Amino acid sequence: MGVALFWVSSRQRQSTGLPPGKVIYSDHNQWGKVETPLYDPTFNLTGKPDYLVENQEGLIPVEVKSRRLKAAPYDSHIYQIAAYCFLIDQTLGIRPPFGILHYSNQDIAIDYTRELEQSLIDLIREIRSQSRRRDLDRSHQSANRCRGCGYNSICDQALI
Repeated sequence: MGVALFWVSSRQRQSTGLPPGKVIYSDHNQWGKVETPLYDPTFNLTGKPDYLVENQEGLIPVEVKSRRLKAAPYDSHIYQIAAYCFLIDQTLGIRPPFGILHYSNQDIAIDYTRELEQSLIDLIREIRSQSRRRDLDRSHQSANRCRGCGYNSICDQALI
């Protein structure tokens, strides 16, 4: 019975893309109470990785995506995992060496380099700068994207 339970738990762990180590944080209520978000007051940045695993390499954020990876991860996914790495470094004082993007067909490790960190900071500053403007141009023709956008209530170009 013990071997069967170990096998089942190993299969479940593989399906989430979790690396070896202890899960110390989970944003899935099926694992228990959802933890408080990570927050950095300097950049007013908040986030909750799906999982945070502690192992010999450090703290590793894992973001689970429901879709298949076709060619390469979207930039938005890379920056999302970079933001989690940044938040872990700023709030817990431990710099993750990488984060994992788990797609239904493969896992991608994203190295958290100084260059990626600086690129993230530049992106945050650009987003903050642009969000103060009222003369933004819509960059798409997709009503679904508009529906999910946080600015659709004030956008004079909304498609919905």
